[in-house]
Amino acid sequence: MRITTKGRYALRAITNLAMKGTDRPVPIKTLAAEEGISPEFLEQIFFKLKKSGIISSVRGPGGGFVLEQAPEDVSVKDIFDAVGEGLEITPCVGDEECDRKDTCLVHGVWKEASDHIVGYFEGLSLRKIMEMNQ
Repeated sequence: MRITTKGRYALRAITNLAMKGTDRPVPIKTLAAEEGISPEFLEQIFFKLKKSGIISSVRGPGGGFVLEQAPEDVSVKDIFDAVGEGLEITPCVGDEECDRKDTCLVHGVWKEASDHIVGYFEGLSLRKIMEMNQ
């Protein structure tokens, strides 16, 4: 398993957005500049996050993005899922069906390890990340 740039940037930008609160929309250029991310790349990421319902956008002057859900209701796994980030440590425990699953002596090892990783990210909310950084 390797978290890609897309996944890392999504988590950084959405955490930054959450830290700012939900009272006013934050322009994507502001988030991009603060996080050192290309605004164009961040737009692609935010399109996916918006489509998943994690954020919403406000158009026009003073527009930007706001967190659509409470920070305690958004897990890191939700963010990774929204941007298409896979968390399985091997292909044989992912969506692909492993042809050796029934005979592989270590399939259970990979499955259990993957379950731990997924469980960690499911239990880690934006609120917890915010509290770690206060």
